[in-house]
Amino acid sequence: MIKQQRNWLITGCSSGLGYALAKYLITSGEQVFATARNAKDLNKLVEGHDNAYALTLDVTCTADIEGAIEFVNQHGGVDVLVNNAGYGYIAAIEEADEKDYRQLFETNLFGLIALTRKVLPSMRKKGSGHIINISSIGGMIGNPGSGFYAATKFAVIGFSESLSKEVESLGIKVTAVLPGPFRTDWAGRSLQAAKHPIEAYKETVHDRVKSLNQQSGQQVGDPIRAAKAIIYAVNSAHPPLHLVLGKPGLEMVQEKIVSLSDELTKWTDITLSADYPD
Repeated sequence: MIKQQRNWLITGCSSGLGYALAKYLITSGEQVFATARNAKDLNKLVEGHDNAYALTLDVTCTADIEGAIEFVNQHGGVDVLVNNAGYGYIAAIEEADEKDYRQLFETNLFGLIALTRKVLPSMRKKGSGHIINISSIGGMIGNPGSGFYAATKFAVIGFSESLSKEVESLGIKVTAVLPGPFRTDWAGRSLQAAKHPIEAYKETVHDRVKSLNQQSGQQVGDPIRAAKAIIYAVNSAHPPLHLVLGKPGLEMVQEKIVSLSDELTKWTDITLSADYPD
């Protein structure tokens, strides 16, 4: 059980990691402001709990953001913000529809930024707070068909790193969470794909979409255990800036680090040749 009740504002709680995290926190005695685009989807989650609230919050809607922050401020303000709302989009760079990938950025990145900016003033005044930004292994590794999704998640990590250096001295902590494959709806009904596929990308992109769909529901990642890991990090005196979740994700990041190191070593002479001579 918790030592002192905190206010958690969590986006994207209708399913997956957001739902698991909100549910675990509610049963642990924390005060949870669970949000979804339709608050009615959260009735079962908060029903019978006086420490839980269901709020309508579409992170792409300024009015929803302002309304949610105002409501939480009436109950003491946000202690922990979890920017979890987002979805997957698989399409080759060439075949993607501009409307679709712009909407992806609005949800996965710009909505996260907008909500973060709204909680910062109160956290700054209190001299405390923790911002959890849910990125992805796709925020460190780009795969075929994930160009736009990876762009949003790479951006979340860069945003989190810069933010952490701005607010650390103000008592505010920042953690970017990088889940690998987890048993959520990400690769199932929530995954969006190109509406006008181009045959040339069948083997590199379209077959991957099929593979992801087939693997949905069989991933090794457990959302409940992921929720516990996030809470552990928040309760830590020195939480990580990057929190990778799951064995597959850890292995992929480790391979990326080795590959990047090898590439830097191989091209060191050319890299250094770009400077003015001593």
